[in-house]
Amino acid sequence: MSSAKNNGGATGDGLENLGIPGQISLRDALTSCTDPLKAIEEFQLENGVLLPSLRPMLPLLDLHGVRRLDFHASVLEELRDKLVKRINEIGAERNESKSSGSGDKRLKDMLSKSFSAVRVAALRPVVMCILRNTPHIDDKYLRVLVREKELYNSAETEVKRQIWKDNQSLFGDEVSPLFSKYIIEKEQVLFDHANLNSLFFSPSPKVRRQGEVVQKLAHMIGQSVKLYDMVLQFLRTLFLRTKNIHYCTLRAELLMALHDLEVQDIISVDPCHKFTWCLDACIREKNVDVKRSRELQGFLDSIKRGQEQVLGDLSMTLCDPYAVNFLASSAIKIALHLINGESLPRENAVLVLLLRMLALGLSAWQMIDSQDFKEPKLDSQVVTKFLPALMSLMVDDQIRQLNCKLPPDERESAIAIIEHSGPPPDACQAYSQLSGVAAVLSMYYALHVGGGTAGAGVSAVGGAGSVGGLGTGAGKSRSDARGLMRVLATLPNCQAQRAFEDPFLHTLVSLLIVNMADEFSNESFCTVIFDEFFLAGLSRDNVTRHLLKLLWYIYPKLPPARLQSLMKAVQPTSQHNEAVHSLYELLKEKIGNRTTEENVEEKMAIDSPTTPLAASSKMPT
Repeated sequence: MSSAKNNGGATGDGLENLGIPGQISLRDALTSCTDPLKAIEEFQLENGVLLPSLRPMLPLLDLHGVRRLDFHASVLEELRDKLVKRINEIGAERNESKSSGSGDKRLKDMLSKSFSAVRVAALRPVVMCILRNTPHIDDKYLRVLVREKELYNSAETEVKRQIWKDNQSLFGDEVSPLFSKYIIEKEQVLFDHANLNSLFFSPSPKVRRQGEVVQKLAHMIGQSVKLYDMVLQFLRTLFLRTKNIHYCTLRAELLMALHDLEVQDIISVDPCHKFTWCLDACIREKNVDVKRSRELQGFLDSIKRGQEQVLGDLSMTLCDPYAVNFLASSAIKIALHLINGESLPRENAVLVLLLRMLALGLSAWQMIDSQDFKEPKLDSQVVTKFLPALMSLMVDDQIRQLNCKLPPDERESAIAIIEHSGPPPDACQAYSQLSGVAAVLSMYYALHVGGGTAGAGVSAVGGAGSVGGLGTGAGKSRSDARGLMRVLATLPNCQAQRAFEDPFLHTLVSLLIVNMADEFSNESFCTVIFDEFFLAGLSRDNVTRHLLKLLWYIYPKLPPARLQSLMKAVQPTSQHNEAVHSLYELLKEKIGNRTTEENVEEKMAIDSPTTPLAASSKMPT
């Protein structure tokens, strides 16, 4: 009875459906017989391994204490593995021939004969193997799998794909945890206070799309255009509902993961594929040359009437923070190049294209929300007025940096510093408040003077003497505290408060810690960084978390009064989330431990017999 129960599955009727006596037959034999032991013996003789050569071995196994159940289970396992292997071979032969010939017929015949055994746990792997190798499973089988949760959970992804195509809600339940996991992983990198080597913009596109979530989604989609369209619709809906830009990143990474896997069925029909592929190559190489810029512009210009909805997906691709990082930092690099060549921004076609793409990316949410798929017109004054004003700021910073390298001359140095250290041009702040493009360019220039490298993005800074992609050594010589103070003061009220978004704050804080920690002993620097910038956005949880991370590393540099006021300002309330409370308590404990250690060291120094006596002490007679 035990043997039949273990091999009969939950219902016990799978074997009977195949014409093989199972639990039901054994139960009937035992309830209708006069000698139960004889009935069991007869059942074993009739349903054991019917090979004459094995019969003499059974008593020998009995003498060695091997149970008949274990013997039959081992035979079953061996035969099952051989059968599964042969089914996989048939499936492989069918895939190689790429034609629905005899392979399909054999698989369908096997499925019709064996499917009733799917509820028998020991035989289920065989049935599932047949299903996995069957390209088009009849609905009657799929309905059974959907109806019974145990069977559905046992099915492999290849089988589930055929279920998901006509069951969007079930597919949504499967991918939803993956979306959540992806967002959590991104936020863990952005808010990780304990690891300066884990920088958001450091991984290359190729590395990022090798992540577990992206690869699992690509496997779940397989070659199904329908499932791919469902995932894109989920991502659009989530982006619209949450405004979380990481969904835009996932959209681009998923497409490029399918590109790497050469899933032609999908990449050949996604109208964004060629554009995303070209942009991905630019981000990977940290450069956009004339040829690639023409390809990108040609794609944007080729969108015809009736195809405007493509702009929605394109805008999501360009809203990806990695794309924004590349476009903005490349624009800063070009602006610096134009200064050296004494050229105007409007004369550089690549720069104008980058700003056009940046404007499209920054309008992604509004475009999808309104369903008005029109490319936003780039404000010409951003090119003709804002950029020249920003470039004049760049010239000031360059003159001051150059002045520091000249032989010391106090008078000339004082004049240079005074003339090129005043408030930034009014146009810088005015356009940053009105235009998202201007705001982002100002933010990325702030990263540049903070020690980042324009064009390659902060993730490319490094080389000799670098830590986690952020330059020390040579990188420190590029940081400009005065330049950062000037541009950062214009950002708190920038358009849509973009300067308080996580990717920018994460990178800014990392630069401040690595390149400018010593500057925090300067009160004027603290005034701009804390009072004018961070405290202006302290109503947002994320700003508090980034500020706590900054304090975690630079608090020993701060004057005691400044540190005390900052700790009071960042003290969380009941409205803050648990992560803020936890980090605040850890920081408070860290500061307290350091203060205790300093007090102990000071007391030990005073009590030391080698410490000189104070002048007022009386000498013993």
